[in-house]
Amino acid sequence: MLSRFSGKVALVTGSSNGIGRAAAVLFAKDGAKVTVTGRNAERLEETRQEILKSGVPESHVLSVATDLAAEKGQDELVNSTIQKFGRLDILVNNAGAAFNDDQGRVGVDQDVSVYDKIMQINMRSVVTLTQKAKEHLVKAKGEIVNVSSIAGTAHAQPGVMYYAMSKSALDQFTRCAAIDLIQYGVRVNSVSPGGVTTGFGEAMGMPSGAFEEMMKFMESRKECIPSGAVAKPIDIANIIAFLADRKLSSYIIGQSIVADGGSTLVLGMNAHNWADLMKQS
Repeated sequence: MLSRFSGKVALVTGSSNGIGRAAAVLFAKDGAKVTVTGRNAERLEETRQEILKSGVPESHVLSVATDLAAEKGQDELVNSTIQKFGRLDILVNNAGAAFNDDQGRVGVDQDVSVYDKIMQINMRSVVTLTQKAKEHLVKAKGEIVNVSSIAGTAHAQPGVMYYAMSKSALDQFTRCAAIDLIQYGVRVNSVSPGGVTTGFGEAMGMPSGAFEEMMKFMESRKECIPSGAVAKPIDIANIIAFLADRKLSSYIIGQSIVADGGSTLVLGMNAHNWADLMKQS
């Protein structure tokens, strides 16, 4: 019996850890040939080894350590994928980053250089990589899945303002690209995670363990995560795979699936049980 992605080729950016790694492993286990990529060659090799340990043939995995923010790196990524596998069916734009202001400023006081760095990787690289992959995805009538964030929704995020702006822009890119590319048979969708246990905090420059402590606090507060649980990378990877599986999601075009344990549904004023509070008064 064929696996659901047998004969398909998936390129997953930012796959040296976290959501990208989980998605790459999942695609490979489900029969796809996979290109994994990231800047950290050591962590990227860990991803490759995890894929191989699951029984996937070595010939089904391509590892490309490169800087996705540079178009030269993107050319290398697309060209080497086509050279090795001969096609591209699924592009997962997962790579993303958030940076802190060097002087600890937040909101509108953050230096604009932080904006430039974030938009370069979170938005510009998605646009240019999609452009470079387009001809191959059109040939395959393939799928694009962008990884956004609930930070890009209607709720203000002054602490990570530029990151939130980049994800709002990515959501609009998803919608526009979906209508532009569906005429060629290419579907574009996205997933917007809430809190996920990844190495994202340390990548931002947070002290070791600080991000995990923040996630534990959020789990314990129903006004933060009503479900009481922070997502694991595989939880988001499963949604990515669903959106890349045309048999299951063929009629979903240009949409973003929010996966946040209910976080975006809660306002501070209704996060508590008012009936109980009334009894106490």
